[in-house]
Amino acid sequence: MDLFEYQGKSLFAAAGIPVLPSRVADTEADAERAAAELGYPVAVKAQVLAGGRGKAGGVRVVSRPEDLGEAVATILGLTIKGKPVRAVLLEQGASVLRELYLAITLDRHSKSPLLIFSTRGGVDIEQVAAEDPAALLRVPLDAASEDCDEQCRRVVSAAALGDARLDEELAGMVGRLWSVYRDRDLSLVEVNPLAVVADPVRLVALDAKVTVDDNALYRQPELATQRPDEDARERAAREAGVTYLTLDGDVGVLGNGAGLVMSTLDMIGAAGGAAADFCDVGGGARAERIAAALDVITSDARVRALLVNIFGGITRCDEVARGVLAWRAERGVGLPLIVRLDGNNAADGLRLLAEAGIAGLKVTQSAQEAVEAAAAAAAANGSPT
Repeated sequence: MDLFEYQGKSLFAAAGIPVLPSRVADTEADAERAAAELGYPVAVKAQVLAGGRGKAGGVRVVSRPEDLGEAVATILGLTIKGKPVRAVLLEQGASVLRELYLAITLDRHSKSPLLIFSTRGGVDIEQVAAEDPAALLRVPLDAASEDCDEQCRRVVSAAALGDARLDEELAGMVGRLWSVYRDRDLSLVEVNPLAVVADPVRLVALDAKVTVDDNALYRQPELATQRPDEDARERAAREAGVTYLTLDGDVGVLGNGAGLVMSTLDMIGAAGGAAADFCDVGGGARAERIAAALDVITSDARVRALLVNIFGGITRCDEVARGVLAWRAERGVGLPLIVRLDGNNAADGLRLLAEAGIAGLKVTQSAQEAVEAAAAAAAANGSPT
């Protein structure tokens, strides 16, 4: 369960992590009252569970009261990556001297929490990782231990702030972030940027990205009641037991396993296309889950072609084929459909698809062929109206 920025910052403040004074507003009138309390300048920030809000125009700094109404109205009118903006966070302005990056996430490869730090905050961390991997400090944490003194020392050394007081603040920030992560059953807590601000010079969390482990919500009743409003697709995906994410393109993707899905998205990009959304059906998905996932994917009007890329392990490819056929027969959706099946019962699945004789269905032998066909089909199918 992802939290909005203002919800994450509430957790931070309760844990003693410094944040700037702020107010949430969902109307222009509420925003004007909030800004009057906070004082100008104020940052107006879209509260939406999607990345890239700054690039989409969802963050603006307003210096004069007469400019606030237009800024708030514009941001509240945005839809960012398919998600409408229903509220804004107004935050007291600050003079930023330096931007850092700090996060704790679950490393699924090592099956342990991982502390990530960089002196290059304020930009896409994925871009930093791709362009300069050495700019990221990655330090494992012991999930069974409250102690993170060694990790704190390594972060302070990497930051090289040159100020003993700021060094102490940074070490304290890491320790408190680790406490929040453990105490609140989080799978991700990210501060980007963690800023050095002026007047007085201090460290402040200028953003908060927080993900709570759904499986632990029974231990977090306070957080469970804060579940953000979901749109119909998110709710349907959660009820179907699949992972769903909205992106920016026009290819709908269904896969099994985070690694396979992520590599599929990268391959689509390399082929000149882009995914509109994806569903990860996980392991052992039966036909009913496959059909439900396709419903979720195609409820996005931007989808111009469908790509099903499955490597069967626990998941049986014949069950995937049955799900695809049942969904197509029931829904009658005429989008181009590209399917690649490999692994457990792939021969049976491919036979079922071949015998069905579905118009617009293309079965490929390789993932590369599948993504190229999907990208081409989406382009040929035109832009959504």
